[in-house]
Amino acid sequence: MELAIDTSTEIAGITLSSEGKVIAELTWRAGQNHTAGLMPNLNHLLAQAKLSLKDINGIIVAKGPGSFNGLRVGMSAAKGFASALNIPLVGISTLEVEAFPYSSTGLPICPIFNAGRGEVAAALFQTRRGKWLRLTQEHITTIESLVNDIKARTIFCGEITRDMQLQLKAKLGRKASIVDSSAALRRSGYLAELGWSRLKAGDFDNTATLEPLYLRRPSITISSKGNLPLPE
Repeated sequence: MELAIDTSTEIAGITLSSEGKVIAELTWRAGQNHTAGLMPNLNHLLAQAKLSLKDINGIIVAKGPGSFNGLRVGMSAAKGFASALNIPLVGISTLEVEAFPYSSTGLPICPIFNAGRGEVAAALFQTRRGKWLRLTQEHITTIESLVNDIKARTIFCGEITRDMQLQLKAKLGRKASIVDSSAALRRSGYLAELGWSRLKAGDFDNTATLEPLYLRRPSITISSKGNLPLPE
C-alpha cells in the first residue's frame, strides 16, 4: 500500500493506492492553510479505507514547483512518515503530475503554473514509442519565451489564467490545445501512479536529502522585531 501526498498549491490531495491503483482519494481546497487540513483528511481517508499507517509501505510526495509553505508542509509530512515507518520515499515533479493525465495523446504536453512577476513555471513531457519522457526540465520562464520553443501542436494544462490563455492563443493559434479549467483539477491519484513506477523499480529518494523543487527563493518580509527575513 502506498500513500501519495500533494500540497503543492491551493488544491491539495492525498491518495491511498495499491501498486499504483487508487484505493481511496481525497482532494480539497487548502488555500494557504495546508497544515490544518492534511492530518485530519489523512485520518479520515484511512478510516474510510479501513487502513492504518502501519499498512503503508511506500510514500510518494509531490515535490514542486508550487507554493513555499505548501511544499514545506507536504515534504515534511512525507519525510516524517518515511522515517518513522522505515519505508521508501519518492518525490515526483508537480508539473509532471499535471501533465500525466494526457500522456496517452502522444502529443507534447506543457504544464504551467503562475510563478508571479509575469513569469510561469513550466516543463515539457511526451510519450514516445510507449515511453513517458521529460523533454524539458522544470524552469521559470515567460509565456513569450515559452511559445518560441513550440514547433508542433501542444497540450497546455495546469493552473492557467485567462490572460495566459489569451497569450497562448494569440501566439500559437491552433498549435495550442488548452485544457479547460473544469477538467484541469490535479489529482493525487496520478501522483500515486507515477510514484509506484519508481517504487517498483527500486528508484527511491534519500529521505534525509530530498528537498522541495522551489525553482525560486520565496518572497520575504522583514520582521518588525529585527532584521531577520521571514517567509511570507
